Amino acid sequence: MSPAVHSQPEADWPPPVEILNESGASDIVLICEHASNHIPASFERLGLAPSELQRHIAWDIGAAEVARELSRQLDAICFLGTYSRLIIDLNRPLDSTTSIPVRSESTDVPGNIGIAPEDRDRRVSLIFNPFQDHVARHLDARTSQGRKTRLVAIHSFTPVFLGARRPWHAGVLFNRSREFAQNLIQGLGREAGLIVGANVPYVIDRQEDYAVPVHGEDRGLPAILIEIRQDLISPDVLEGHSLWATRLARALRS
Repeated sequence: MSPAVHSQPEADWPPPVEILNESGASDIVLICEHASNHIPASFERLGLAPSELQRHIAWDIGAAEVARELSRQLDAICFLGTYSRLIIDLNRPLDSTTSIPVRSESTDVPGNIGIAPEDRDRRVSLIFNPFQDHVARHLDARTSQGRKTRLVAIHSFTPVFLGARRPWHAGVLFNRSREFAQNLIQGLGREAGLIVGANVPYVIDRQEDYAVPVHGEDRGLPAILIEIRQDLISPDVLEGHSLWATRLARALRS
């Protein structure tokens, strides 16, 4: 499937990154790679039913809303992805088998099966590379200016995965940035009843993660990934995203 990019309306092929608060004064740099479930019409929904694109397989439900509000509260720059991770995953190395997934959770993705090399290259050049380049240029500029920087990626996870229930309200994922992560976990843990775990429900793995190892650790920056359970921040939960943004802002400031 090779979409005719230039024949599509401009709105169907938005810029691959949305940047909020570009001149933000905070030392925090926010990244939300799975902010959107948008798939251009020429991909024909990758062969999936419309309802499938509302699920976690297509995006991180609620993550964008948390990231936007957190950007506002912290006065922090934020980079948001504008395409579904089913087209290409911005938090996967290009050589990962899940970079362009042929199966997500228990769902096959027909439009990603057996794609031509030129289709893969098009997704990389139009979406993946520009997003990463914007983040890299900003981080490099901060370094050259001597600005303190902490990298925080915002994600969400499903309450149940392949039949297994996940008890955590949130998880803080880290590799080298143990102190940064533990301080955040302790800050969130001051609120009674919250279950916040370290390296749950996933772990940072250079083979399967991009932002923390490449943008963060390779630059020697403190870098963590925050996972929030989707049922706590979905659009169905009144002010859920605002509550979590406030929690995170308070903990990150401390």
